[in-house]
Amino acid sequence: MLNKNTVMIAKFPVQMTSPDELTEHIYGCIGASKKSILFFANTNFVVKCKLLVERFLNDDVVIVNDGLGMDIACMLLHGRKFKSNLNGTDFMPYFFLQSKQKLRVFLLGGQPETLNGAAYYLAHTLGHVVVGTCDGYDGIKNAQNLVDTINEACVDVVLVALGNAEQEEWILTNYQQINAKFFAGVGGLFDFWSGDKPRAPKWMQNIRMEWFYRLCLEPKRLYKRYTVDALKFLISCIKYRKQRVRS
Repeated sequence: MLNKNTVMIAKFPVQMTSPDELTEHIYGCIGASKKSILFFANTNFVVKCKLLVERFLNDDVVIVNDGLGMDIACMLLHGRKFKSNLNGTDFMPYFFLQSKQKLRVFLLGGQPETLNGAAYYLAHTLGHVVVGTCDGYDGIKNAQNLVDTINEACVDVVLVALGNAEQEEWILTNYQQINAKFFAGVGGLFDFWSGDKPRAPKWMQNIRMEWFYRLCLEPKRLYKRYTVDALKFLISCIKYRKQRVRS
């Protein structure tokens, strides 16, 4: 656990922290040879990962807020906003650029072509060493002894992009058997690193409307996430607030 400044969002313990504090915590764990896990919680995470919530109550796990929906929930439940918007697309490059040494990274998930592009970006733009990859389709389906393969590569960091809640379950199930010190569930990060999907213009990011930009680009894939799942998220928050009042 990063610190005791935690807020509960629909039973999920979410850290009230900043990029600098989070980065310091992770590198502190790496330096102390202590495992740490980072999950980025947006509305989709809360809806998809509800069956895993008990497994997140683990001192190795840090959950941070990603997106406008989490700020709305925090205001609704606790009367305040989060310190920062800690989405993985912005935080992970920041994290890697703060490192004083080259980290050995294994990438898991995504389409094969996307994965290759993400690996190139991590090596040539962020300056770290990609020691292995496994795509999230035939690669992971046909992989034998994937944990052993990762361990043989002498990995510092494992990034898992399998989508909610597959990536979270994979990390929680396997991290104790892997010698790496830092694990992160990164969702669509490889798509952005490879250039397969564009970021929203800066002005849209600044006004917290990047979700709308993505919805316009991929309406078929994201419509349910930003309508039905968003409603489920709101209902979960309201139920949690009522339970708190009654208790």
